[in-house]
Amino acid sequence: MNPTSPPISPAGMAALRARYDLLLGTERPAIVEVVSWAAGNGDRSENGDYLYGRKRMREIDRELGYLARRMKLLRVVDPCQQEDRSKVRFGATVTIADELDNQRVLTLVGDDEQDASLGLIGWSAPLARALRGAGIGDLRRVLLPGGEKEWEVVAITYPV
Repeated sequence: MNPTSPPISPAGMAALRARYDLLLGTERPAIVEVVSWAAGNGDRSENGDYLYGRKRMREIDRELGYLARRMKLLRVVDPCQQEDRSKVRFGATVTIADELDNQRVLTLVGDDEQDASLGLIGWSAPLARALRGAGIGDLRRVLLPGGEKEWEVVAITYPV
């Protein structure tokens, strides 16, 4: 793998693989069966099952292609194996505090696994880019849509 490839956790890669396998092994064969049945019913121009099935098959094929390209490009990084645990690296769970001492807990994950509502911030997000390499007590300035904000790194932990 290329060291400049975007990182993803082992769990994130497993989720992408599971989605790929579900589409290829379950959903696509079911749609092919429906389309084959609908094609045998005659006039295809007004056959809703046929038209919808063909449309859904194109969507599945497009997603399969995307997932295959994405899985080939990504580099699996296990956060448990990070050597320098005193700095913010991929997979770190970081507690940050703003000027008013409002704290947030964030985990830096791959862009394909991000979910801000769960505190999972994508590796290429502005806040994650600002936090990379920071140590406890470091101040980081981030330009957000609401304006510039400064955060202090309060704690850094990694999974065991």
